[in-house]
Amino acid sequence: MAAASVITLGVDTHKDLHVAVTLDALGRRLGIASFPTDDAHHADLWQWVAGFGQLTQAGVEGTGSYGYRLAQFLTGRGITVFEVNRPDRAARRRRGKSDPVDAENAARAVLSGDATATPKTRTGPAGQLRALLVARRSATKSRTQAELQLRSLILELDDDQRAQLDRRRTDHLAAACATLTGADGISLALASLARRWQFLDTEVRANTAQVEAIVRQTAPRLLNQPGIGPITAAQLLATAGDNPDRLSSEAAFAALCGVSPVEHSSGKTQRHRLNLGGDRAANSTLWTIANNRLMHDPRTREYAARRTALGSSRKEILRLLKRYIARQVFTEIRRALTPPKINQAQNLT
Repeated sequence: MAAASVITLGVDTHKDLHVAVTLDALGRRLGIASFPTDDAHHADLWQWVAGFGQLTQAGVEGTGSYGYRLAQFLTGRGITVFEVNRPDRAARRRRGKSDPVDAENAARAVLSGDATATPKTRTGPAGQLRALLVARRSATKSRTQAELQLRSLILELDDDQRAQLDRRRTDHLAAACATLTGADGISLALASLARRWQFLDTEVRANTAQVEAIVRQTAPRLLNQPGIGPITAAQLLATAGDNPDRLSSEAAFAALCGVSPVEHSSGKTQRHRLNLGGDRAANSTLWTIANNRLMHDPRTREYAARRTALGSSRKEILRLLKRYIARQVFTEIRRALTPPKINQAQNLT
């Protein structure tokens, strides 16, 4: 019996419908089909692909969003899944845009070796932290909005009321405004905004406690490093993902965080520029840590003074510090998120 042909799968993912294309080893298109995005129809997609041959690898767009469940489904069946970015604008202008075209491009990116990124998994502590940080960001944003609206409406009060409420700490201001009993629109609005701020503040504090508990259980030594708190540590862990083995080196982690310098040379000019790619939330987190160290860590302040004497700007110093911090935390993050190896010798009977 002839051996089954080797198949490469490409999938363009959406919220309600995935479009799949199969290619043979020579890049010839074998089939196109669409499937709903629930787990039951993932099994239908699996059966459809099996009709063409042996599936060994797949390129999936949006493995961090709409394609996450499908990527995990395929990985669980032993398929090597690669994360595929959408084609650049120049290629899209030449070839056009449609779901079957995007799915075929995803398969061809795998077949040609252009797609090499392993999708991030979210089945462990990093995934839990990611979900908590998503909730935290929206709650923090809404709390800030409520505070700004609260302080804006205070300006419409008369001098006596304004003198009693203005220039207070936000929690004291909210507590005072929440007790307002006036029947006029401004008093009612202030009381409503104050109670909203208090509710969101309680939610953010509870979220912070939950995040800190997971971080201390997962990577307690990360919190011992200067400038790193529970929230910044959580973001770095979430960026790495629950399969840190996909990060081959600290340089790969730096590139993931967007802090690796990028060649920007031409002619006689030899230089680097800032990396504008990567996870911008992780990049912002590294900036926060670096800025904190510049203000409070003696060693970092001494380093900054030496760089300043050599002519470096604060922006350049922060860039260097972010790259250093990424290198410093990588080993601990990878160690913390790597499952412990089971000593098989102990299991022998």
